[in-house]
Amino acid sequence: MKTAILQSDSQPKQSLNAQDLDSEALSRSLLQWYQISGRDLPWRKTQDPYKIWISEIMLQQTQVKTVLPYFDRWLNLFPTLDALADSPLQSVLKAWEGLGYYARARNIHKAAIVIMETFSGQFPDTLENAMLLPGIGRTTAGGILSSAFNLPLPILDGNVKRVLSRLINMTVPPDRNLASLWEISTSLVPLNQGRDFNQAFMDLGATVCIPKVPNCVVCPWNRLCKSYNLGVQNQRPMTEPKAPIPHKIIGVAVIWSSNQDNTILIDRRKPEGLLGGMWEFPGGKVEPGETIPECIKREIQEELGIEIAVDEPLMTIDHAYSHFKVKLNVYHCRHLSGTPQTIECDEIKWVTLSELNEYPFPTANLKIIQVLQQSGPRFPVSP
Repeated sequence: MKTAILQSDSQPKQSLNAQDLDSEALSRSLLQWYQISGRDLPWRKTQDPYKIWISEIMLQQTQVKTVLPYFDRWLNLFPTLDALADSPLQSVLKAWEGLGYYARARNIHKAAIVIMETFSGQFPDTLENAMLLPGIGRTTAGGILSSAFNLPLPILDGNVKRVLSRLINMTVPPDRNLASLWEISTSLVPLNQGRDFNQAFMDLGATVCIPKVPNCVVCPWNRLCKSYNLGVQNQRPMTEPKAPIPHKIIGVAVIWSSNQDNTILIDRRKPEGLLGGMWEFPGGKVEPGETIPECIKREIQEELGIEIAVDEPLMTIDHAYSHFKVKLNVYHCRHLSGTPQTIECDEIKWVTLSELNEYPFPTANLKIIQVLQQSGPRFPVSP
Protein backbone atom coordinates (compact mmCIF):
# COMPACT_ATOMS: atom_id res chain seq x y z
CA MET A 1 0.00 0.00 0.00
CA LYS A 2 1.36 3.40 -0.92
CA THR A 3 2.02 6.10 1.66
CA ALA A 4 -0.88 8.52 1.90
CA ILE A 5 -0.46 12.00 0.52
CA LEU A 6 -1.74 15.20 1.99
CA GLN A 7 -5.32 15.15 0.76
CA SER A 8 -6.51 12.21 2.95
CA ASP A 9 -9.42 13.98 4.69
CA SER A 10 -11.20 10.68 5.25
CA GLN A 11 -8.48 9.36 7.57
CA PRO A 12 -8.76 9.55 11.39
CA LYS A 13 -7.53 12.88 12.75
CA GLN A 14 -6.75 11.89 16.34
CA SER A 15 -3.09 12.58 17.11
CA LEU A 16 -0.93 12.76 20.20
CA ASN A 17 1.70 15.15 21.49
CA ALA A 18 4.63 14.83 23.92
CA GLN A 19 2.44 15.37 26.96
CA ASP A 20 0.13 12.50 25.95
CA LEU A 21 2.95 9.93 25.76
CA ASP A 22 4.20 7.60 28.45
CA SER A 23 7.83 8.47 27.76
CA GLU A 24 9.22 6.21 30.48
CA ALA A 25 7.34 3.16 29.20
CA LEU A 26 8.35 3.88 25.59
CA SER A 27 12.02 4.32 26.47
CA ARG A 28 12.12 1.22 28.65
CA SER A 29 10.44 -1.05 26.08
CA LEU A 30 12.66 0.21 23.25
CA LEU A 31 15.85 -0.38 25.23
CA GLN A 32 14.70 -3.88 26.17
CA TRP A 33 14.01 -4.62 22.51
CA TYR A 34 17.42 -3.23 21.52
CA GLN A 35 19.26 -5.56 23.90
CA ILE A 36 17.86 -8.49 21.93
CA SER A 37 17.36 -7.12 18.41
CA GLY A 38 19.92 -4.33 17.98
CA ARG A 39 22.26 -4.55 15.00
CA ASP A 40 25.92 -5.46 15.46
CA LEU A 41 27.75 -2.61 13.70
CA PRO A 42 31.47 -1.72 13.89
CA TRP A 43 30.96 1.92 14.92
CA ARG A 44 28.98 0.72 17.94
CA LYS A 45 32.05 -1.03 19.30
CA THR A 46 33.90 2.23 19.90
CA GLN A 47 33.42 5.48 21.76
CA ASP A 48 35.99 7.29 19.61
CA PRO A 49 34.13 10.41 18.41
CA TYR A 50 36.21 10.50 15.21
CA LYS A 51 35.09 7.04 14.09
CA ILE A 52 31.51 7.68 15.18
CA TRP A 53 31.47 10.98 13.30
CA ILE A 54 32.66 9.34 10.08
CA SER A 55 30.00 6.63 10.37
CA GLU A 56 27.24 9.19 11.01
CA ILE A 57 28.15 11.17 7.90
CA MET A 58 28.49 8.06 5.73
CA LEU A 59 25.08 6.83 6.87
CA GLN A 60 23.33 9.98 5.69
CA GLN A 61 21.22 9.01 2.67
CA THR A 62 23.10 5.68 2.46
CA GLN A 63 22.25 2.14 3.58
CA VAL A 64 24.33 0.33 6.18
CA LYS A 65 25.34 -2.49 3.82
CA THR A 66 26.81 0.07 1.42
CA VAL A 67 28.64 1.95 4.16
CA LEU A 68 30.35 -1.04 5.82
CA PRO A 69 33.21 -1.56 3.31
CA TYR A 70 33.72 2.20 2.92
CA PHE A 71 33.98 2.64 6.69
CA ASP A 72 36.67 -0.03 7.02
CA ARG A 73 38.65 1.30 4.06
CA TRP A 74 38.39 4.86 5.33
CA LEU A 75 39.89 3.99 8.71
CA ASN A 76 42.76 2.19 7.00
CA LEU A 77 43.49 5.29 4.92
CA PHE A 78 42.78 7.91 7.60
CA PRO A 79 43.10 6.14 10.97
CA THR A 80 43.04 9.35 13.01
CA LEU A 81 41.53 12.80 12.79
CA ASP A 82 44.90 14.46 12.31
CA ALA A 83 45.75 12.04 9.48
CA LEU A 84 42.54 13.08 7.76
CA ALA A 85 43.22 16.79 8.25
CA ASP A 86 46.74 16.39 6.81
CA SER A 87 45.54 14.53 3.71
CA PRO A 88 44.83 16.35 0.42
CA LEU A 89 41.19 16.75 -0.54
CA GLN A 90 41.72 14.64 -3.67
CA SER A 91 42.73 11.66 -1.51
CA VAL A 92 39.62 12.14 0.59
CA LEU A 93 37.36 12.32 -2.46
CA LYS A 94 39.03 9.22 -3.92
CA ALA A 95 38.27 7.31 -0.71
CA TRP A 96 34.66 8.48 -0.98
CA GLU A 97 34.40 7.60 -4.68
CA GLY A 98 31.14 5.76 -5.43
CA LEU A 99 29.45 6.66 -2.13
CA GLY A 100 27.70 9.70 -3.60
CA TYR A 101 26.67 13.05 -2.10
CA TYR A 102 30.28 14.23 -2.35
CA ALA A 103 29.64 17.41 -0.36
CA ARG A 104 29.77 15.09 2.66
CA ALA A 105 33.40 14.23 1.94
CA ARG A 106 34.33 17.85 1.31
CA ASN A 107 32.69 18.87 4.59
CA ILE A 108 34.43 16.08 6.50
CA HIS A 109 37.79 17.32 5.27
CA LYS A 110 36.95 20.95 6.11
CA ALA A 111 35.67 19.94 9.55
CA ALA A 112 38.81 17.93 10.32
CA ILE A 113 40.93 21.01 9.66
CA VAL A 114 38.64 23.14 11.84
CA ILE A 115 38.87 20.61 14.69
CA MET A 116 42.66 20.61 14.51
CA GLU A 117 42.90 24.40 14.39
CA THR A 118 40.03 25.43 16.67
CA PHE A 119 39.50 22.54 19.08
CA SER A 120 43.09 21.34 19.54
CA GLY A 121 42.45 18.14 17.60
CA GLN A 122 39.62 17.00 19.88
CA PHE A 123 36.11 16.50 18.54
CA PRO A 124 33.92 19.02 20.42
CA ASP A 125 31.79 17.50 23.20
CA THR A 126 29.01 20.11 23.26
CA LEU A 127 26.07 20.47 20.90
CA GLU A 128 26.82 24.13 20.25
CA ASN A 129 30.43 23.53 19.22
CA ALA A 130 29.72 20.37 17.23
CA MET A 131 27.16 22.26 15.15
CA LEU A 132 29.83 24.80 14.22
CA LEU A 133 31.54 22.15 12.08
CA PRO A 134 30.81 21.98 8.33
CA GLY A 135 28.18 19.39 7.45
CA ILE A 136 26.95 18.84 11.01
CA GLY A 137 23.42 19.83 11.96
CA ARG A 138 21.38 19.14 15.08
CA THR A 139 20.52 15.52 14.27
CA THR A 140 24.06 14.56 13.26
CA ALA A 141 25.53 16.32 16.30
CA GLY A 142 23.04 14.56 18.57
CA GLY A 143 23.89 11.19 17.07
CA ILE A 144 27.65 11.70 17.42
CA LEU A 145 27.61 13.15 20.94
CA SER A 146 25.13 10.63 22.32
CA SER A 147 27.18 7.73 20.91
CA ALA A 148 30.61 9.08 21.84
CA PHE A 149 29.82 10.72 25.19
CA ASN A 150 26.47 9.12 26.16
CA LEU A 151 24.81 12.55 26.26
CA PRO A 152 20.97 12.62 26.43
CA LEU A 153 20.58 14.47 23.12
CA PRO A 154 17.68 13.85 20.72
CA ILE A 155 17.95 12.95 17.05
CA LEU A 156 15.49 13.41 14.21
CA ASP A 157 16.68 11.66 11.07
CA GLY A 158 14.37 10.17 8.45
CA ASN A 159 13.87 6.94 10.38
CA VAL A 160 12.98 8.75 13.59
CA LYS A 161 10.57 11.10 11.82
CA ARG A 162 8.75 8.10 10.39
CA VAL A 163 8.57 6.25 13.71
CA LEU A 164 7.29 9.28 15.62
CA SER A 165 4.78 10.21 12.91
CA ARG A 166 3.25 6.77 13.26
CA LEU A 167 3.51 6.71 17.03
CA ILE A 168 1.43 9.89 17.42
CA ASN A 169 -0.59 9.47 14.19
CA MET A 170 0.61 12.77 12.76
CA THR A 171 -1.86 13.86 10.08
CA VAL A 172 0.48 16.27 8.29
CA PRO A 173 3.85 15.52 6.64
CA PRO A 174 6.67 15.38 9.24
CA ASP A 175 8.51 18.40 7.89
CA ARG A 176 5.44 20.53 8.56
CA ASN A 177 5.58 19.82 12.27
CA LEU A 178 9.26 19.46 13.15
CA ALA A 179 8.93 21.39 16.41
CA SER A 180 6.55 18.77 17.82
CA LEU A 181 8.74 15.91 16.64
CA TRP A 182 11.83 17.46 18.25
CA GLU A 183 9.88 17.92 21.48
CA ILE A 184 8.80 14.28 21.50
CA SER A 185 12.25 12.96 20.58
CA THR A 186 13.76 15.05 23.38
CA SER A 187 11.23 13.77 25.92
CA LEU A 188 12.02 10.14 25.14
CA VAL A 189 15.82 10.14 25.61
CA PRO A 190 16.73 8.70 29.06
CA LEU A 191 19.09 10.89 31.06
CA ASN A 192 21.87 8.28 31.37
CA GLN A 193 21.27 6.14 28.27
CA GLY A 194 21.51 8.49 25.32
CA ARG A 195 23.92 6.19 23.47
CA ASP A 196 21.82 3.02 23.52
CA PHE A 197 18.49 4.80 23.15
CA ASN A 198 19.39 6.67 19.97
CA GLN A 199 20.96 3.57 18.44
CA ALA A 200 17.80 1.66 19.31
CA PHE A 201 15.65 4.43 17.82
CA MET A 202 17.50 4.25 14.50
CA ASP A 203 17.36 0.45 14.45
CA LEU A 204 13.62 0.47 15.07
CA GLY A 205 13.09 2.67 12.02
CA ALA A 206 15.57 0.77 9.86
CA THR A 207 14.43 -2.78 10.63
CA VAL A 208 10.84 -2.71 11.97
CA CYS A 209 9.06 0.60 11.34
CA ILE A 210 10.16 0.57 7.72
CA PRO A 211 8.68 2.85 5.01
CA LYS A 212 6.38 0.29 3.42
CA VAL A 213 4.44 -2.36 5.33
CA PRO A 214 5.98 -1.93 8.78
CA ASN A 215 6.40 -5.11 10.84
CA CYS A 216 4.14 -3.91 13.65
CA VAL A 217 3.68 -7.35 15.18
CA VAL A 218 7.25 -7.35 16.55
CA CYS A 219 7.41 -3.64 17.36
CA PRO A 220 8.01 -2.88 21.05
CA TRP A 221 5.80 0.20 20.71
CA ASN A 222 2.78 -1.36 19.02
CA ARG A 223 0.65 -1.20 22.18
CA LEU A 224 1.24 2.56 22.45
CA CYS A 225 1.35 3.40 18.74
CA LYS A 226 -1.66 5.52 17.77
CA SER A 227 -1.46 4.74 14.05
CA TYR A 228 -1.22 0.99 14.66
CA ASN A 229 -4.19 1.00 16.98
CA LEU A 230 -6.22 3.00 14.47
CA GLY A 231 -5.13 0.66 11.67
CA VAL A 232 -3.58 3.45 9.57
CA GLN A 233 0.14 2.66 10.03
CA ASN A 234 0.57 1.95 6.30
CA GLN A 235 -0.76 5.44 5.55
CA ARG A 236 1.74 7.23 7.78
CA PRO A 237 3.81 9.30 7.55
CA MET A 238 1.88 11.51 5.18
CA THR A 239 3.83 13.02 2.30
CA GLU A 240 3.67 16.03 0.04
CA PRO A 241 2.81 15.37 -3.63
CA LYS A 242 6.09 15.15 -5.53
CA ALA A 243 6.91 17.12 -8.65
CA PRO A 244 8.13 15.15 -11.70
CA ILE A 245 11.86 14.41 -11.61
CA PRO A 246 13.77 16.36 -14.31
CA HIS A 247 15.58 14.26 -16.91
CA LYS A 248 18.67 15.79 -18.52
CA ILE A 249 20.35 14.62 -21.73
CA ILE A 250 24.13 15.06 -21.53
CA GLY A 251 26.83 14.82 -24.17
CA VAL A 252 30.16 13.49 -22.87
CA ALA A 253 33.53 13.54 -24.62
CA VAL A 254 36.35 11.05 -24.25
CA ILE A 255 38.99 13.23 -25.91
CA TRP A 256 42.07 11.41 -27.20
CA SER A 257 45.32 13.32 -27.68
CA SER A 258 46.23 14.43 -31.22
CA ASN A 259 49.75 13.01 -30.91
CA GLN A 260 48.41 9.47 -30.56
CA ASP A 261 50.09 8.73 -27.24
CA ASN A 262 46.83 7.20 -25.98
CA THR A 263 46.23 9.87 -23.36
CA ILE A 264 42.77 11.18 -22.56
CA LEU A 265 41.74 14.65 -21.40
CA ILE A 266 40.00 14.91 -18.01
CA ASP A 267 39.09 17.96 -15.94
CA ARG A 268 38.43 18.65 -12.27
CA ARG A 269 35.19 20.39 -11.37
CA LYS A 270 35.14 23.56 -9.31
CA PRO A 271 34.83 22.84 -5.57
CA GLU A 272 31.23 23.96 -5.16
CA GLY A 273 28.13 22.12 -6.34
CA LEU A 274 26.88 18.54 -6.54
CA LEU A 275 30.13 16.90 -7.71
CA GLY A 276 32.53 19.64 -6.67
CA GLY A 277 36.19 18.68 -6.71
CA MET A 278 35.62 15.45 -8.65
CA TRP A 279 37.30 14.64 -11.96
CA GLU A 280 35.20 13.93 -15.04
CA PHE A 281 35.11 13.47 -18.77
CA PRO A 282 34.03 16.91 -20.03
CA GLY A 283 30.67 17.63 -21.62
CA GLY A 284 27.33 19.23 -20.91
CA LYS A 285 23.59 19.45 -21.40
CA VAL A 286 22.10 19.10 -24.87
CA GLU A 287 20.21 22.24 -25.92
CA PRO A 288 16.86 22.12 -27.79
CA GLY A 289 17.32 21.32 -31.47
CA GLU A 290 20.94 20.24 -30.96
CA THR A 291 22.39 16.85 -31.87
CA ILE A 292 24.65 15.04 -29.42
CA PRO A 293 27.83 15.64 -31.49
CA GLU A 294 26.91 19.32 -31.88
CA CYS A 295 26.42 19.59 -28.12
CA ILE A 296 29.76 17.98 -27.38
CA LYS A 297 31.70 20.22 -29.78
CA ARG A 298 30.02 23.35 -28.38
CA GLU A 299 30.52 22.37 -24.73
CA ILE A 300 34.19 21.53 -25.22
CA GLN A 301 34.80 24.85 -26.95
CA GLU A 302 32.98 26.74 -24.17
CA GLU A 303 34.52 24.81 -21.27
CA LEU A 304 38.06 24.11 -22.50
CA GLY A 305 38.61 26.42 -25.48
CA ILE A 306 39.68 23.68 -27.89
CA GLU A 307 38.45 22.22 -31.17
CA ILE A 308 37.68 18.51 -31.37
CA ALA A 309 36.33 15.99 -33.84
CA VAL A 310 33.46 13.88 -32.56
CA ASP A 311 33.87 10.29 -33.74
CA GLU A 312 31.77 7.21 -32.96
CA PRO A 313 29.65 6.73 -29.82
CA LEU A 314 31.17 4.72 -26.96
CA MET A 315 28.17 4.09 -24.70
CA THR A 316 25.09 5.56 -23.04
CA ILE A 317 24.54 5.62 -19.28
CA ASP A 318 21.35 6.25 -17.33
CA HIS A 319 22.05 7.57 -13.85
CA ALA A 320 19.84 8.94 -11.08
CA TYR A 321 20.79 11.62 -8.58
CA SER A 322 18.64 12.66 -5.63
CA HIS A 323 16.60 15.29 -7.52
CA PHE A 324 17.10 14.54 -11.20
CA LYS A 325 18.07 11.88 -13.72
CA VAL A 326 20.61 12.03 -16.54
CA LYS A 327 21.34 10.12 -19.71
CA LEU A 328 25.02 10.36 -20.60
CA ASN A 329 25.77 9.97 -24.32
CA VAL A 330 29.48 9.23 -24.45
CA TYR A 331 31.50 9.66 -27.66
CA HIS A 332 35.09 9.06 -28.68
CA CYS A 333 36.59 12.39 -29.72
CA ARG A 334 39.91 13.62 -31.15
CA HIS A 335 41.76 16.78 -30.14
CA LEU A 336 42.28 18.91 -33.25
CA SER A 337 43.64 22.27 -32.14
CA GLY A 338 44.04 24.67 -29.25
CA THR A 339 45.53 24.38 -25.77
CA PRO A 340 43.02 23.23 -23.13
CA GLN A 341 42.10 26.01 -20.70
CA THR A 342 40.46 25.96 -17.28
CA ILE A 343 37.53 28.15 -18.36
CA GLU A 344 34.85 26.31 -16.37
CA CYS A 345 36.93 23.90 -14.31
CA ASP A 346 39.80 24.01 -11.81
CA GLU A 347 42.34 21.69 -13.42
CA ILE A 348 43.03 19.76 -16.64
CA LYS A 349 45.19 16.69 -17.25
CA TRP A 350 46.12 14.33 -20.06
CA VAL A 351 46.24 10.84 -18.53
CA THR A 352 46.67 7.26 -19.67
CA LEU A 353 44.01 4.59 -19.23
CA SER A 354 45.79 3.13 -16.20
CA GLU A 355 46.26 6.57 -14.62
CA LEU A 356 42.50 7.14 -14.61
CA ASN A 357 42.33 4.94 -11.50
CA GLU A 358 44.32 7.49 -9.52
CA TYR A 359 41.65 10.21 -9.67
CA PRO A 360 38.27 10.48 -7.92
CA PHE A 361 35.41 10.24 -10.44
CA PRO A 362 31.62 10.27 -9.98
CA THR A 363 29.91 6.88 -10.16
CA ALA A 364 28.59 7.36 -13.69
CA ASN A 365 32.08 8.20 -14.97
CA LEU A 366 33.48 5.06 -13.37
CA LYS A 367 31.40 3.06 -15.84
CA ILE A 368 33.06 4.90 -18.70
CA ILE A 369 36.50 4.14 -17.27
CA GLN A 370 35.64 0.46 -16.97
CA VAL A 371 34.62 0.22 -20.63
CA LEU A 372 37.67 2.17 -21.79
CA GLN A 373 40.08 -0.01 -19.85
CA GLN A 374 38.41 -3.16 -21.12
CA SER A 375 38.65 -2.06 -24.75
CA GLY A 376 42.26 -0.90 -24.42
CA PRO A 377 44.23 1.96 -26.05
CA ARG A 378 42.59 3.85 -28.89
CA PHE A 379 45.66 3.81 -31.14
CA PRO A 380 47.88 0.83 -31.98
CA VAL A 381 51.08 0.63 -29.95
CA SER A 382 54.21 0.46 -32.10
CA PRO A 383 56.13 -2.84 -31.76
